[in-house]
Amino acid sequence: MRILITGGAGFIGRRTAAALVNRGDDVTLFDNFSPQIHGDEASQKELAADLSQRAEVILGDVRDRDELTKLASRHDAVLHLAAETGTGQSMYDMVRYNDVNVTGTAALLEAVTSPKSRISKVVVASSRSIYGEGAYRCGVHGLVFPADRSPAALDIGNFDPHCPVCGEQIAVAPTPERAPLTPASVYAVTKLAQENLVLAVAKAHGIAAYGLRYQNVFGAGQSLNNPYTGILSIFSREMLFGRPIEIFEDGLESRDFVHVDDVVQANCVALADTATGIRAINVGTGIGTSVNTVTAELARLLDYKNEIRISGRYRAGDIRHNIADVTLLKAELGLRCDISFSTGLEEFVVWARTELERGKDSDGYAKSLSELAQRGLMKGG
Repeated sequence: MRILITGGAGFIGRRTAAALVNRGDDVTLFDNFSPQIHGDEASQKELAADLSQRAEVILGDVRDRDELTKLASRHDAVLHLAAETGTGQSMYDMVRYNDVNVTGTAALLEAVTSPKSRISKVVVASSRSIYGEGAYRCGVHGLVFPADRSPAALDIGNFDPHCPVCGEQIAVAPTPERAPLTPASVYAVTKLAQENLVLAVAKAHGIAAYGLRYQNVFGAGQSLNNPYTGILSIFSREMLFGRPIEIFEDGLESRDFVHVDDVVQANCVALADTATGIRAINVGTGIGTSVNTVTAELARLLDYKNEIRISGRYRAGDIRHNIADVTLLKAELGLRCDISFSTGLEEFVVWARTELERGKDSDGYAKSLSELAQRGLMKGG
């Protein structure tokens, strides 16, 4: 197959491209090489040169329908990864997030369905964020789906959702694909729009499509420059440069961390000829890890001895917990995400230490928090 990957210079795209090439596919990487993700111009050129050894690399904008139409005429399938990412940033940079993520996806789909297009499958990177708070279990009412947490509750440190029926305490449960979709941030709204666009257009035009709802993807190669995404990247940088660590809320909030190689496997299977469905599928481990645990493990592996402070502050648009129900992943794609968080974290730390020690320091994270606070999006504490 000849496969187009939008956002292909990102760490999921690069790893997926390598796997596809290894199985015999031809790959084209289409990316704008955003400085927020890929660093300065010299770093971008170095990355592009490296990627060009294994795949065709095209510098471009995902909103460029004409360029995408040309590419659709010579590819069989597309993996759509191109997107602006970052919950906090999306809450004030709304026009850009909507333009790139939603308009860009629409432009791609117009190209995919153009008369000369050869594309018969679209796989889009969706997100666990589209669920909002996701699924919980009440001792009385079973599986429930609480609404967004109220600012009034968060302001007094009441961080856990409660049963929407009886108001009692509830425990986090794996979130199935059938759960209500209640995105709590602009980023999440745009990811849901991407998924809905792809699945609706695929159904109308009779092509295969999958919306892969990635959980928190991590691993060696993820951006260490972007101050708005990736607790592992952010905290690794802060620890290695000796800065204090602030944990939001009470540190008990948790995420389902899925290793990039497991995500790559899901991408490759969804892109294979044998996968012919039109549906959304969770990609995760089904295991939650708290921010406190993540921070403690990073500190241990990096021998970090400075301050770790639980501040009680919270960011607008954040959720409390989310772990994936992976039943459909096993049934539809025959996959399990087996790389444990501890194994992946050790690999990540070795890589991140090397990258950060040879690179330049940046105060981007501090600036991002200041930006959120100035706009009233960092609260409490």
